[in-house]
Amino acid sequence: MFLQSERGKRRKKRQETMKLNAQKDPEKIIWDQMRSPSANPISGSQTRTLPKLMIWLILLVSVSYVVYTLKLVSTSRACNDEPFTTNRHLSAISHNNSLPLIQNHTSLAIHRRENHEPRQETGLQHIVFGIAASAKLWEQRQNYIKIWYKPQEMRGIVWLDDKVKNQGREDSNLPPIKISSDTSRFSYTNKQGHRSAIRISRIVSETLRLGLKNVRWFVMGDDDTVFIAENLVRILRKYDHNQYYYIGSLSESHLQNIYFSYGMAYGGGGFAVSYPLAKALDKMQDRCIQRYPGLYGSDDRMQACMAELGVPLTKEVGFHQVIEFLAVFHCSR
Repeated sequence: MFLQSERGKRRKKRQETMKLNAQKDPEKIIWDQMRSPSANPISGSQTRTLPKLMIWLILLVSVSYVVYTLKLVSTSRACNDEPFTTNRHLSAISHNNSLPLIQNHTSLAIHRRENHEPRQETGLQHIVFGIAASAKLWEQRQNYIKIWYKPQEMRGIVWLDDKVKNQGREDSNLPPIKISSDTSRFSYTNKQGHRSAIRISRIVSETLRLGLKNVRWFVMGDDDTVFIAENLVRILRKYDHNQYYYIGSLSESHLQNIYFSYGMAYGGGGFAVSYPLAKALDKMQDRCIQRYPGLYGSDDRMQACMAELGVPLTKEVGFHQVIEFLAVFHCSR
C-alpha cells in the first residue's frame, strides 16, 4: 500500500511538472513546430505574400511617375517661347517664320521687334564682292570680270596694288576701282611667295570699312574668278548671315591641299564671309597677320585668322577652281 501510494504521488507530480512546463515555454513549442516539416505551409504562404507586395509597390511608384511626368509636360512652355533659345542655323529653321537671333546682348530685343516682320531672302543686293587684282595684269583680267558682273544688280570693289591707265574714266561695266592701303609695315619672310599676299588677305576688311549699307555677305575672289550669280545666291540663302560663316572649298589639287590645308578656302574659287564675321575679323586681322610672317599666300593667312576666331571652314563644293584656266563658281546641285 505504501509503495502504490508513492508511485501515485510521483506520477501525479510528473503530470503537474509537464503542465507547468507547457505553460512556461509556449514560444519553444511554437519554434519547434516551425522547424518541423509541418511548419512548411506557414513559411510557404509567407514567401508567396512577399512578391505580391513588391509588385504592388512597383506599380504604385510607376503610376506616380507617369502622372507626374504628364503633369510636367502639360504645364511646360513651348520651346519657341524660351527666353534663352540657342542660336540655330537657317537650314534648321527654314520651315517656320521665326527669325534667328543675332549673337549679342540685344538679340532678344531684336527678335521680339522683328518677329512679325516678313523675312527678306538673301539676294544680290545683300552681297558685296571684293575682287583682288593687280595693275600689271589689269588690261587683260578686267575682261573676265565683265563676263559675270552686272553693275545694275551687283555691288563690288576691285582692289589694285597701284594706279592704272584711264582709272579716272572707269568702265561702267566694271565695279569701282580702289587702291589697297600700304602694307609695308607687315613682315613677310616666305622666300617662295610674294608679299602681295598680305594686301590681298586684307581685302574683306578694307571692303567692310567702306561702310556700305544692307550687307549680309562679303564674297572674295580673284580678277579671273567667274561667279554664276544665281548659284551663289542660292547657296548663301542656306545660311544665317547673322552668324559667323566662312564658306568656300578646297583645291582640286590633292598636292596643294596637302601642302597648305584641307580646312582652307582657296581664293581662286572664291569664298564668302558673313557680315558679323567680317566685323570680328577687321578688329583683329592686322595683329593676326603680324603673328604669321612665314605663311605663303593670302588664303592661308585668312585661314589662320579664322582659326584664331574659332570659325571653321564651311565647305561648299560650288566654290571650286579650274587651275589650268579660270577659277569658276559653278554649282549644279
